[in-house]
Amino acid sequence: MGKFQGIIFDLDGTLIDSVCDIADAMNRTLQQYGFPVHPEEAYKHFVGRGLRNLTIQCLPEENRDEETIEICFRSMTKDYLENYLNKTKLYDGIGDLLDTLSAGKMKMAVLSNKADEITQKIAKDLLQNWHFEIILGFTDHFPRKPAPDSALFIAKKLDLQPKNILYLGDTGIDMETANAAGMFPVGVSWGFRKREELELHGAKKIIDKPMELVACGMDKK
Repeated sequence: MGKFQGIIFDLDGTLIDSVCDIADAMNRTLQQYGFPVHPEEAYKHFVGRGLRNLTIQCLPEENRDEETIEICFRSMTKDYLENYLNKTKLYDGIGDLLDTLSAGKMKMAVLSNKADEITQKIAKDLLQNWHFEIILGFTDHFPRKPAPDSALFIAKKLDLQPKNILYLGDTGIDMETANAAGMFPVGVSWGFRKREELELHGAKKIIDKPMELVACGMDKK
């Protein structure tokens, strides 16, 4: 990995393919309260800023009052906590990538806009075979990505300069976070968003397969 000494991974759309379970939980909630549901593909654009924001986007505009948002958000979160591993899995090749990075003693971390409680549960179930220095979901301690605060906090925990950290993600939010934190932003094409979004928001490289990440550090500019 050349000059990079650490990697921060986004979770959903980067390490794990979780859109099916998120869509199912939200659609069950919408159906429960008599609102129209959305196709799974639409959820690739709804995700990225946390489940409360997703709830707001999924509700009809005329029903986005605080009471309705809160009721649906709580219902969706409860459903998702009970069903978050029905269909969710690691993307193909992620296990091999994490094995390779671990063998090379690379410092690794996870940073998600998903609530920390759910982030920790998923990590315990799907990432237990690898060591991550820190796994961090959204808490009240930091603003959500793309604010760089949580990424910079992780850099301190890793005892690394931001410039020596590669940041891997699948959305424009991730690329903005990396750039704001002074890290090296790499986008993935297998996630929830298109290459155009990643390029527009500052990706310095885009990879199509997980193992391509290993070469990124060797030709760092």
